[in-house]
Amino acid sequence: MRIGLIGAGAVAPYHCAAAAELDGVELTAVCDIDEGAARRAATGSSGAVVFTDHRRMLEAGVVDAVIVNTPHATHLPIGVDVAAAGAHVMVEKPMATTLEDCDRLVAACESAGVALTVGHIQHYLPEKVAAQHVLAAGELGAVRMVRDNRSTDYRPGTRSPWFFSPDIAGGGALMNIGGHCLDRSLWFGGGRAVEMLATTVNRFGSPVETDGAMMLRLDNGVAASIVVVSDPATRSDLVTVVCDDGVIEIDPRHGTTVHTDGRSQLVHRTRPSDIQSAFTAQLADFQRVVGGAAPTVPLAHARHVVELVLAAYRSAAEGSALLFADADALT
Repeated sequence: MRIGLIGAGAVAPYHCAAAAELDGVELTAVCDIDEGAARRAATGSSGAVVFTDHRRMLEAGVVDAVIVNTPHATHLPIGVDVAAAGAHVMVEKPMATTLEDCDRLVAACESAGVALTVGHIQHYLPEKVAAQHVLAAGELGAVRMVRDNRSTDYRPGTRSPWFFSPDIAGGGALMNIGGHCLDRSLWFGGGRAVEMLATTVNRFGSPVETDGAMMLRLDNGVAASIVVVSDPATRSDLVTVVCDDGVIEIDPRHGTTVHTDGRSQLVHRTRPSDIQSAFTAQLADFQRVVGGAAPTVPLAHARHVVELVLAAYRSAAEGSALLFADADALT
């Protein structure tokens, strides 16, 4: 499978290394409007052609599948172009910035007969996979609560300018970092949201939210709380899953710990290679989907994450909780 990478941003090296590691996959093209960035990303991929226009890359006939690693609002138009060219599509999260765009992307890929996956990397990170294995084993009983605390940095100048454009990014800290938190909280919680109460905060003169909190109730009764704080004194990325018979703590800085009846067991110790192994597993999953397998991250789940970010914005604007059976009603 000849892979093209569109967008040579921060995670591009992980995508390129994943392609180099997998059998049956070859990185044959890298495209970015910044030619220098594209050339740097292509370094080490012998024979990879560099482009500054994704349409020219598609016309060149050098790719069978494409990873779309571009600003959020461009996922739809670029994904549609890729599908129209007959290439398979993997888009980084979020799937798109509106539900309508999510549906258009799915429809375009279905019409073209190409595969579509969404890169929710949380499903492949070893410490998260280890936690899910513990939950699946059932020894801790039912999940009752999920608490997700995540820090970030949304001070202007700390990231690319497009992150601060509501039109291009689709939002701020909740659309970006909160999307990761929603993904993993829903996954560990094992359900879909039926109630949302959210707060957003705009600091540093930012046109998008820099901080936010979301309280969710899932359709199976699980409660999930998500807090994203920008530029705190103490950085955090901690997920706590409370079960009937124990608690799981997941922190990529240390690993995954199961605590039951006063005793702790480390079930995964963080390794320097964990992030890369996650990107490699994600690309391997895309490769299997192209071959006809079901994706690890269902498209309905990826769409639901976008639904909930949009619901959070509405809840915060209205200052009240939203009750819903069908999240489409929130748009």
